[in-house]
Amino acid sequence: MNTITTVRELRQLLDEERKAGRRIGLVPTMGALHAGHLSLVRRCVSENDVCVASVFVNPTQFNDPHDLETYPRTPERDAAMLAEAGCRYVFMPSVDEMYPETDTRVFNLGTVATVMEGAFRPGHFNGVAQIVSKLFAAVEPDRAYFGEKDFQQIAIIRAMVRELGLRVEIVPCPIVREADGLALSSRNARLTPEGRQVAPAIYRTLTESRALVDTKTPDEVKAWVTERLNAVGGLRVEYYEIVDSTTLQPIHAWADSPEPRGCIAVYCGEVRLIDNISYK
Repeated sequence: MNTITTVRELRQLLDEERKAGRRIGLVPTMGALHAGHLSLVRRCVSENDVCVASVFVNPTQFNDPHDLETYPRTPERDAAMLAEAGCRYVFMPSVDEMYPETDTRVFNLGTVATVMEGAFRPGHFNGVAQIVSKLFAAVEPDRAYFGEKDFQQIAIIRAMVRELGLRVEIVPCPIVREADGLALSSRNARLTPEGRQVAPAIYRTLTESRALVDTKTPDEVKAWVTERLNAVGGLRVEYYEIVDSTTLQPIHAWADSPEPRGCIAVYCGEVRLIDNISYK
């Protein structure tokens, strides 16, 4: 496995791979890797000739400076895990390498960017589009792999790909969970022992809410989930929305969407966790 820190070197190496007729897959990450990331890497390895993983904590997608400062960073451990998973190239650039000058681009991402995370984290998705577009330009992957825990982010990246006319297949991959249901996240490392005890209530409550579909409207299910979780000590719901899986717009009757999905953000102490569940 090669660890690369510059765009120039990465492009040179991947140009040689393309000349040899090899298909390239990309797994963008912000590091602090866990089994969820590795599931993306292994799928990328199995479906492509070359797997590239990026490890870069992107400053432009953080609207909270404290969140950026405290985001876990474990580069040596990440590199070892990626090598074991079969990754061919690891791209670990500096901030100056990715942003030699300020990126002033503003993307037209449509209504998928205005709800949920877009409403509560202004500028976040534009930052995501900035860095992912830069990674796509550097790697020129045939496929790129993203976890469905960040369900809205996948819609954002697809909107960005359409806007820029890129030829890359976006591959969504299922959420990987702990045995107690907690969605794997790099931020889980910041949970206190008490927080780790109560955090699984998020997925448990979402799962239980599926049984209400036949008797309650989406708005009533939203209220039920929110009330139940806010009653758990240490948890505070920032938002819970039941939306159409494609448009990400809220629905008010189950018939309004062929694939309803519930998307949630919950503070567990000071740590912000997100999750989602299908109501299909």
